[in-house]
Amino acid sequence: MKLLFKTTMVEWKMNLRNFVNVFFSLIFPIMMLLLFGSIYGNDPSPYYNGHGSVDISTPGYICMVVAVAGLMTLPITLSQYRERKILKRFMATPIKPMDILVSQLIVNAIITLIGSALLIIIGVIVFDLKFYGNVFAVLLGMLLVTLSIFSIGLFIAGVTKNAKSALAISYVIYFPMLFLSGATLPLAFMPDAIIKISKLLPLTYGVELMQGLWLGGSLFDFIPQIGILLGVFVVFGALSLVTFKWE
Repeated sequence: MKLLFKTTMVEWKMNLRNFVNVFFSLIFPIMMLLLFGSIYGNDPSPYYNGHGSVDISTPGYICMVVAVAGLMTLPITLSQYRERKILKRFMATPIKPMDILVSQLIVNAIITLIGSALLIIIGVIVFDLKFYGNVFAVLLGMLLVTLSIFSIGLFIAGVTKNAKSALAISYVIYFPMLFLSGATLPLAFMPDAIIKISKLLPLTYGVELMQGLWLGGSLFDFIPQIGILLGVFVVFGALSLVTFKWE
């Protein structure tokens, strides 16, 4: 446990030194919040069933933070470690490669929580962000979204041979999810063709779940979304166990 803690602290410091990781995890979602919040404000609108734009968008931005950590930071970092034979070298030390994997999951989960907390704090201060849901339900929903998206990231890390291919696959998966899932702009404003495409993206169901819970819905109101996210977690989690290589 002590070795895991020390490894996690080292991974945490290394993560914070990576400007790209910090920018897309912590800064970019806040920029989106400030940009679209300034444009549309947060006054109640009939387009959002009486809710404000920021009230609707913030849960989507939280999913954006999850996607950055799970689809970009996690697989690219692990692929770099394997390509540079860092994981292999740890086999000759008291630190096990599994400690690196677990510490990466912990670090990215913490980054996700910090990024989400910053969004909420800035939303409340700048736009009077309102919360109508149950805290426990929202946290449970966020955990489910995180498990689902992180399992995809682990699968990417498992099937890619090097960091360059991991980067390419991560971008191909991340950006469509970012812009077509409702995480940046509500799907209500999208053409029908985009809405149909969004149904193929796991993050869409994460956004729907988080928005619904944020606005006061019950977990039982989103059984289809929960089922799909659990299915993604089980399938990609199992594939990750089969495909992940330490060297």
